[in-house]
Amino acid sequence: MKDLQFVTADEAVKGIRSGDHIHLSSVASVPHILIEALCRRADAGEVEDLHFHHFHTEGPAPYSEERYKGIFFDQGFFVGPNVRANVNAGYADYLPVHLGESQKLYRSGAIRLGAALVQVSLPDGNGMVSLGTSVDCSLAAVETARLKVAVVNRNVPFAYGDLVSIDSFDYLVEDNTPLVTKDFAEPTPTEMLIGRNCAELVPDGACIQMGIGALPNALAAQLTSHKNLGVHTEMFADGILRLIKKGVVNGAAKEIDRGKVVASFLLGSDDVYNFIDHNPDVLMKDIKYTNDPWVISRLSNMMAINSATEVDLTGQISADSIGTRIFSGTGGQLDFVKGATMAEGGKSITAFASRTNKGQSKIVPLLNPGAGVVTPRADAHWIVTEYGAVDLYGRSLQERAKLLTSIAHPDDREMLERAAFERFGPHIHFVKL
Repeated sequence: MKDLQFVTADEAVKGIRSGDHIHLSSVASVPHILIEALCRRADAGEVEDLHFHHFHTEGPAPYSEERYKGIFFDQGFFVGPNVRANVNAGYADYLPVHLGESQKLYRSGAIRLGAALVQVSLPDGNGMVSLGTSVDCSLAAVETARLKVAVVNRNVPFAYGDLVSIDSFDYLVEDNTPLVTKDFAEPTPTEMLIGRNCAELVPDGACIQMGIGALPNALAAQLTSHKNLGVHTEMFADGILRLIKKGVVNGAAKEIDRGKVVASFLLGSDDVYNFIDHNPDVLMKDIKYTNDPWVISRLSNMMAINSATEVDLTGQISADSIGTRIFSGTGGQLDFVKGATMAEGGKSITAFASRTNKGQSKIVPLLNPGAGVVTPRADAHWIVTEYGAVDLYGRSLQERAKLLTSIAHPDDREMLERAAFERFGPHIHFVKL
């Protein structure tokens, strides 16, 4: 890298002005060295009123903390564990947006970026770099920001897909800190049952989208006997990687990007990051592409598999909040719900445990006051718990209440039946399914 002209992190962030909106590359690839430099400027009283935008981030998040009130204001597009308490305390905030449209906020000028702070790979022979594990809306940020700063990190994988010229950046900073990795707990017996119920809905040759965590890993573990699966998703982790290595995922049946695994951001083990490095079978793409319902709809047998915090008896799906408490974000759930249901043979699947860790039913008569509806009842199709799978498509409100009650925890069914009776009257008992 001796031909690259590097500056210090402190020099690179000097051009950030009070009032600027700042994009951070996200998830595993947060440019912490630049955030630390901005904190030093803030501590010196040089800047104020800086607004931060990003997907969920791993690692320290000082831009969300009370000590920087009036100086930093975090307005993330997705809320992760590192900022959740501060968001709900009011020191940081959540900006609701479908992840597929997050890039549009920048490109349309709805958010005018003063700076894009991203991590990139080493350049190839043509001077192109990869945004590695965080293409998402970072590509749009680099295109539109007034000041563009790249942390060149040899640990960022060179992933094919949407690349950026090294000459796009105003400043380059060298930092070879390893990317954040994440090991997810082994699935519980309940999660394995949910995974099995989901897997029964997935035909051979299907294309799948799912997130990360124990439940997606449980589903992946139940797909090992499937054949010719494809992947078109926001993100993937080690569960999908194991299916690729077993030959279950090969993309052979995909109508577009045949043979390719397509994603926009990643979080997992070093095995995942190493796998995508210089791998022509993986495309890391702009979130505008991965989450475009019209692109998704071109993939037959598209399986969109997402989760929920709670579902009411009419099929309204909350996934971003618990009452008024913001838990995560809208994410790309509705992007993929719409795309999958438009696809030939596609299915939208919402999977979750019937009860919370505290023993409360996630199938509820009414959503908690203040809860956000991420997927409207008219878009709710397959709902899956450890007790089974039901399809709400083409079903009336009374029919939905009975179907959802049937896959609730057995100890909660009487309560739900009583709530349905109170809402719909005695005729609820005579609906034949």
